[in-house]
Amino acid sequence: MDALPMSASPEIVALAVFTFLLAGLVKGTIGLGLPSIAIGLLALLMTPAQAAAIMIFPSLVTNVWQMFAGPHLVAMIRRLWTLVVASAIGIWIGGGILTSPNSRIAAFGLGVALLVYAVVGLTAVRIAVPRRHEWWLNPIVGLATGLVAGGTGVFVIPAGPYYQAIGLTKDELVQALGLSFTVSTIALALVLWRDGAMQLGNATGSMLAVLPALIGMVIGQRIRGLASEATFRRWFFIGLLLLGAQQAIRNAL
Repeated sequence: MDALPMSASPEIVALAVFTFLLAGLVKGTIGLGLPSIAIGLLALLMTPAQAAAIMIFPSLVTNVWQMFAGPHLVAMIRRLWTLVVASAIGIWIGGGILTSPNSRIAAFGLGVALLVYAVVGLTAVRIAVPRRHEWWLNPIVGLATGLVAGGTGVFVIPAGPYYQAIGLTKDELVQALGLSFTVSTIALALVLWRDGAMQLGNATGSMLAVLPALIGMVIGQRIRGLASEATFRRWFFIGLLLLGAQQAIRNAL
C-alpha cells in the first residue's frame, strides 16, 4: 500500500486538522469516537487503511491520557484484564480485513450495530450483566471486540455496550474505555505495520495529528465535567447514534 506523500496537499492538511479537533472533542466528552470520526472523514481522501494508520498516534496519546485521568485504573485492570487481552488477540486475528477490499462491508455492519445499540440505549430498555458472569463473558466480549476492530479500526462494539451493562459509573466507563482502547490501538498499529500500511508518510501524518486531537480532548473533558450522570448517558448514546449513522451511510454508498 502506498503511503501518503510527505508534503500533503492543503486540502488533506485542513481536513486532518479539522478531523482531529472534532474527534478529540467528541472523545473528551463521551470517552470514545476518535477512530470512527477520524477514519470516516479521512477516508474521503484516502483508503480506510491509510486513515487508520494516521489515526494511530492521536488515538494512542488520547487513550493513554484518558486511561490515567481518574482513580479507577487499577480496579478496571483487575476487573477487565481478560477482556483487554482477548481484544488484542482478536485484532491480530481479524486485522487483515481492514487492509482488504472487504473493509467497507465490515464497517457498514459496525455502523448498523452502533445504531441499534444507541436506539436501545436512548429508550427505557436497560441490559444488566450480574458481576458473577463477568469472568466468562469478559474474554468472549473482548475477542468479539477485537475481531470487529480488526475489520473496521473502531474499538467500541461490543465492549461499549458491555461496559454499560456491567454497571460502570460515568467516570469508570470513560477510564475503562481508555484502558481498552490503549491496548487495542497498540495491537492495531502492529497489525497495520505487519500488513504494510504503517509506512513513513502515514506515521509522520499521525504524529502531526496529535496536537489538534489533544486540544479537542481538553475542550471535551471540560464539557463532560459539567454534565450530570443522566446527561452524560444521553449524550453518550446520541454520540453513538451519530457515529453509527456516519459509518453505515458512508460505507453503504
